[in-house]
Amino acid sequence: MNRDGSKHGNTGTTTVSTEWGKVPGHPDDRRLLAGPERRGSELLRLVRITTDFVRGFRALHFVGPCVTVFGSARFGEDHRYYQLARSVGSAIASEGFTVMTGGGPGVMEAANRGAREAGGRSVGCNIQLPREQKPNPYLDHWVTMRYFFVRKVMLVKYSCAFVVLPGGFGTLDEVFETATLMQTGKIADFPIILMGTDYWGPLLDFLRTRSLGEHTIGPRDLALIECTDSVDAVLTLVRQRVSPRAAAVKRHRPRRWLAERTR
Repeated sequence: MNRDGSKHGNTGTTTVSTEWGKVPGHPDDRRLLAGPERRGSELLRLVRITTDFVRGFRALHFVGPCVTVFGSARFGEDHRYYQLARSVGSAIASEGFTVMTGGGPGVMEAANRGAREAGGRSVGCNIQLPREQKPNPYLDHWVTMRYFFVRKVMLVKYSCAFVVLPGGFGTLDEVFETATLMQTGKIADFPIILMGTDYWGPLLDFLRTRSLGEHTIGPRDLALIECTDSVDAVLTLVRQRVSPRAAAVKRHRPRRWLAERTR
């Protein structure tokens, strides 16, 4: 059982760090970007933001190394992108990586499902929204964030590669923010791999003809993004550019006095 009393998925090993979707969107969240407020209110908001970060750090400290899979929540089980995400999730897990997603349905569920079916580890990083959400049934562990920007930090911080299937505004935001972090040297040059050449082709054409043509980006910036339909090509990139780095990452042990667990 989950903490809310509901049954979860198809194993009994899931660890729940916070309740999923049980806290509706709070009106205070809109005021974060609505201009200055009283100093006391801003201080309390800073405490809430810090708490969000601490919760994420504690929950995800021992889950890596991860490959994050982004994509739409709107694709059903019979959709080709769902099946593609399921295949890539399985392949990534078979390489020994934890598969991390937003934890919801669609592409996220498919990638987590593939990881579970391959015997790998499957993690979700949720965001509180006004509509109650449900975790997909293929998560070994999840954490829920209050703030979108904190959630994006968590999805990037613990990942060493990013696989992106077709999606909407949220997926595009995740792709370009991650690329910007690499472009500006804020994070290492990890692969960003778009899957679905027919979907992403027009966007890449725009970047080549308009952005590159008008010199708003450079050739090295465009080279940050790969595009393929092949799961094998994804694995090749991960093996060449990620596996050596992941093997060198220091493994941390949980501290009893901090009540840490490896999940």
